[in-house]
Amino acid sequence: MTQTLQLGPLMLPFALLLALSALAVGSFAGQRTGRRLGVDVEPLLWRLLLAGTLAARVAFVAQFHEAYLKAPLDILDLRDGGWTPLAGIAVAGAYALAAGLHGVALRKPLGVAIGAASAAWLLGAAALGTMFEDGGTLPALRLQAVTGKSVVLTDFHGKPTVINLWATWCPPCRREMPVLQAAQSGRQDVNFVFLNQGETAAQVQSYLNGQKLALQNVLLDARGEAGAQLGHRALPTTLFFDASGRLIDTRVGELLHATLLQRLDVLSTPPGPQ
Repeated sequence: MTQTLQLGPLMLPFALLLALSALAVGSFAGQRTGRRLGVDVEPLLWRLLLAGTLAARVAFVAQFHEAYLKAPLDILDLRDGGWTPLAGIAVAGAYALAAGLHGVALRKPLGVAIGAASAAWLLGAAALGTMFEDGGTLPALRLQAVTGKSVVLTDFHGKPTVINLWATWCPPCRREMPVLQAAQSGRQDVNFVFLNQGETAAQVQSYLNGQKLALQNVLLDARGEAGAQLGHRALPTTLFFDASGRLIDTRVGELLHATLLQRLDVLSTPPGPQ
């Protein structure tokens, strides 16, 4: 199962949605408590929500600042799904603590809001852990490379593997190709597989030559079997598998440099003790 929710062109990680939901639950509980005490905390709670959301974005941009320095306008492109939810929770909590220290009447509603938000976060995190415990595996699908060689996807076991479903007629696929090519050149510890959907070897090779793209592991999926087996038809879709072939994450839509780096960092992190 993908760990992001797609709303049109906007991609929202479930971890971010969990953080926002926890803040919303806390806001609701705090407002109810405040009304009973005759204290209007709604403006403050909205500021907490805004501060937390902004902090989550700023923390992500800071973490991957080198990628954003190459394309500063990408900072404003919220479609990339680049957020650090824990930073948002921390900033919102600190803001609430400071407000409580300066306003005695606000302490109880703020305490209720923080308690409710924390409980919602913990319960949601446990639920997400269960949902994504088994994300699927790399299928044993035999395909032909653009060079004519026969390749089985499970041959890529042993290293983390990124599979990109794409087509030459797809504008976002074309835009993200240089990003993926740069990653393939720089990350020898990761397999990058470019799985073309529904086109011939001549079409694909002509496109690669015309764009001066030097890609390895370009495979042809003329009948769309990979998309069917992996459960994704939209283009572009990028799937992230660990070294044992287990699906870790899925990105539907165009990848920017920073969000690709984020996913590669997660993909390359050794699993903890079982």
